Formats: sequence, C-alpha cells, structure tokens
Amino acid sequence: MYAMVCTRPDIAYAVGMVSRFLSNPGKEHWEAVKWILRYLKGTTKLCLCYGEANPILEGYTDADMAGDIDSRKSTSGFIYTFAGGAVSWQSRLQKCVALSTTEAKYIAVAEAGKEMLWLKRYLQEFGIKQRDYKVHCDSQSALDLSKNSMYHSRTKHIDIRYHWIREVMDRQLLRLVKIHTKENPADMLTKVVTREKLELCRDIVGMLVPDMA
Repeated sequence: MYAMVCTRPDIAYAVGMVSRFLSNPGKEHWEAVKWILRYLKGTTKLCLCYGEANPILEGYTDADMAGDIDSRKSTSGFIYTFAGGAVSWQSRLQKCVALSTTEAKYIAVAEAGKEMLWLKRYLQEFGIKQRDYKVHCDSQSALDLSKNSMYHSRTKHIDIRYHWIREVMDRQLLRLVKIHTKENPADMLTKVVTREKLELCRDIVGMLVPDMA
C-alpha cells in the first residue's frame, strides 16, 4: 500500500483489488498478493522520472464497466503528470452502480475534474500557471454528456453531484480532450491490461529505469 500511494501507480489497481478482501482474505487473495510482490521485486529499478517534458499539468481518466463481481460497481481511475512524471493518481471503486459505460466514465470524469482543480490551485500558489488545463478521456459519449446540460431521459438517474463537471466546463476551468484508448495510461488503473499496454502506460507517466531517463 505504501509503495502504491507514494511511487508506484502501476500497481494501484492490483493493490486496490486485493484490499477489498482485507477483512476476510482467502488463499487465492494471498496468491494474488504474492504475484504483486514478485512484480515489485522484478521492477525495483523503475522509478518516477521528471524533467523529460515541459512543466505542464495534464490528466488522464478512465473507468471500467461493472468490474466488481460482487457489487457490480465500476472502478474509476485518474492519473496526473507534470514535467513528464506522475504526481497524482487514484484507482477506486465507484460509490454507485453505473448502468452504462458512458455513465461509469462520466462519473470518473467528475472525480478527475475535482483533482485537477485542486492541483491547479496548488501549482498557482507557487506561481505556476498555464494557458490550458487538459483532462484526457477515451469516451466521446462521456465528453458530450459533460458539455451538454440539457435534460436527457437516459441520464436523469445520475446523481446530481456528478453533474458538477458541467458547471466546471461552462466556466472553462478545465478542458476535456478525447484520447484513443491505446494511448490512455489510466487504463492500468481500472482493469487488467496486457504486458505491452502496461509498459506503454508506465512510459507515458514517466516510470523509467534511471539509466534510460
């Protein structure tokens, strides 16, 4: 847990998954924990590297659909990079059951938007400002929903607190940008991905071997 919170966003989903069974773990959960420890042992040289890109704050967000078998809740994930390295990330089970992929990713966008505004104010306290604050999402329907405040019968059940993102968009406090799923590093925070995709996600968020940095 300490490694995941401080320097290892690549294990955030796995650690979050096994943490759901802390109160009553079984043998299969212990086997999963051992796989995480083996992965950490084999990647001890990886670290977050900064300075390879401009000092620009950018965010990425994603969500799966009903990934939790017990509750059928979805998992939201976001990660923010600054100067080429990750500075903030989260992988968390959503508080409600989403009825569609659009709704799941819309909820994830709202959670990522709150983190963006906090980081934005934090950087501004140090005198760091930028012209555009981007949050990347791979769901066009979720982006359209966040920009359109009209009433929709298919979305009337969504909790009103998630529609907060619409006001943020209207005030132009941040900008949501479409990104291809293959280029979205937040994928590793919401689901199991292939080794190739995990390595790509790590590269995007600045997780490198220092000799390669």
